[in-house]
Amino acid sequence: MAHIDAGKTTTTERMLFYTGVNNRIGEVDDGNATMDWMEQEKERGITITAAATTCSWKGHRINIIDTPGHIDFTVEVGRSLRVLDGAVALFSGVEGVEPQSETVWRQADRYRVPRIAFVNKMDRPAADFHRCVRMIKDILKANPLILQIPVKDGDELLGNVDIITQRATYYDNATRGIEYTVKDIPAHLKDEALVLRERLMESLAEIDDGFMTAYLDGALIEETEIKRIIRKGTLSGAILPVLCGSSFKNKGVQPLLDAIVDYLPSPADVSPYEYWTIEGEEGYLKGTPDEPFSGLVFKIMNDPFVGQLSYMRIYSGELKTGETVLNNSKGRTERIGRIIRLHANKREEVKKIQAGDICAIVGLKGVSTGDTLTGQDFEILFETIEVPAPVVSIAIAPKKKDDLKKMWLVFNRYTVEDPSLNVKLDSDTGEVILSGMGELHLDIIMDRARREHNLDMLSSPPQVAYRETITKSVTGIGKYIKQSGGKGQYGHVVLHVSPIEGADFVFENKIVGGVIPREYISSVEAGVKERMEKGVLFGYPLVNIKVELIDGSYHEVDSSELAFKLAGSLGLKDGVTKANPVILEPIMKVDINVPGDCLGPVIGDLSSRRGRIAELGDRNDFKYIVAHIPLDEMFGYTTHLRSATQGRGYYTMEFFHYTPVPQHILENLMKNREKTVTEALYG
Repeated sequence: MAHIDAGKTTTTERMLFYTGVNNRIGEVDDGNATMDWMEQEKERGITITAAATTCSWKGHRINIIDTPGHIDFTVEVGRSLRVLDGAVALFSGVEGVEPQSETVWRQADRYRVPRIAFVNKMDRPAADFHRCVRMIKDILKANPLILQIPVKDGDELLGNVDIITQRATYYDNATRGIEYTVKDIPAHLKDEALVLRERLMESLAEIDDGFMTAYLDGALIEETEIKRIIRKGTLSGAILPVLCGSSFKNKGVQPLLDAIVDYLPSPADVSPYEYWTIEGEEGYLKGTPDEPFSGLVFKIMNDPFVGQLSYMRIYSGELKTGETVLNNSKGRTERIGRIIRLHANKREEVKKIQAGDICAIVGLKGVSTGDTLTGQDFEILFETIEVPAPVVSIAIAPKKKDDLKKMWLVFNRYTVEDPSLNVKLDSDTGEVILSGMGELHLDIIMDRARREHNLDMLSSPPQVAYRETITKSVTGIGKYIKQSGGKGQYGHVVLHVSPIEGADFVFENKIVGGVIPREYISSVEAGVKERMEKGVLFGYPLVNIKVELIDGSYHEVDSSELAFKLAGSLGLKDGVTKANPVILEPIMKVDINVPGDCLGPVIGDLSSRRGRIAELGDRNDFKYIVAHIPLDEMFGYTTHLRSATQGRGYYTMEFFHYTPVPQHILENLMKNREKTVTEALYG
């Protein structure tokens, strides 16, 4: 896990090479990295979807998920951390702790995942290992424990010094780092290495009393005992082991694999795993193959060849093909067809899988992200996966009208794969609204629809759901009279129209003496409602209006339900026109969280967006602002906020109330309305 471009995929490629899974090294920049298999990933050189793989190192099976670094795909990191037992946090030796580094760190805190750190890109001229370690301590509030320091000749990275063994490792460029030699520490690094070893021993003494006694007594402590205490401190979160290297230059990856095995937890270390029964009682699993089967679905993916793949972490027991399991989240059974062990988008079919493994199941129909699957007699639920709410929306439509049904099918399938994506019909504007985590996120989805389903789409910013209302009470008259030789049409109503609070529309019949027959009253109300939906000024729906039918007349022969419906519509239009109508705009309640040093510019920007600050305060290490801002001013705000806060700021938004638009906004709406009418008339 890391900020974008810190080297996650490159590091994973080296792990697969050194563990023998691949016989070549894939490169992100060349578009042939094993873990970046989507076309969009190859073209952009970024990871978009979390890819799982499996490898073995020194007798241990390691399940790896390579996650995206871009904030738009943060849900992929969250659901991966939910099912994994440990994480490697990568940091660029040049940039250090970057904005998305903080985001994924908080996600790992959320799921209490033990971590080790790898300071990558130490081959770069501006790389500064100790500066990066200080940033980890200061910004992430971690307790870094340096286990390696780089050995450099000018800007060239030669290898690293192992602080525990007090030896230096030099990597052979000709063999892509497969061969390396272990030598004495260079003279200019000896003093630093000794000081760091003393610090390491003192840190470990604080973790374990027995170790402290041996250390203070001056006893010779074996390397295995030092690693045991480092492991203990890592699992508890008391320390963060820090290693270094350059994955791109094939240096430092084998010690990183060693550290994963030595310091990160196996499933047995993380257990007991907490669960709840259907009745809500708490329980725990040891996470062994002998227990009943249980697993958590953490990702859904549609494969063009095999159909739906359900990625699952197995927490206990074992699962075999052909078995029937219970989906406790949905209350239904599923039959296990094929079980696949994952290697990015390549698959190895297996007959069974057991506790601690990650696999994919082919063909599960009613499964969603976060569902708990178990044996039929084991009705439990695991904590589900937290999904962030979408923050950016666009209006979408297919270029060909015949593709409308296909569009709904395709995008509904994408929302099953990606729960941070949402597609819905806006009942106010009639638009189909696609919402996601950012502009890149939505761009990728639109691109996938085109490539995978030959579905060309149009997109635009969604319309603002404006409303119309009135500001004073008036009387409106509606007459619909039509003579055409035979039977004519006659409807006449007098309406009292007034503004109200707390309701969109109220209709009251105050006719006395039968001046309008009872059977036509509902038609008058229907005509009024129809005009309410169409609006009067600019075609926006009318709200907060009370209509009283107070008078009128009818014709014994010519009056009809249609005539009174049209009279009701005309009467409301006449009344609204005279009642000082205004346009209302939706105001959103926006909760913004930003680092303290970014507060000033963010507040200044809110003023330019016609925002009013309702609340300001501290929330953990961040400042928060609650503001009321017109929805029209919020389009594109996600990108702007990320830019202003270096990617660290975030916000949530919900509807607050409607309020009249300022005069200059009203003038713009009038101009747009005139332009639309002109284009409709003259093309």
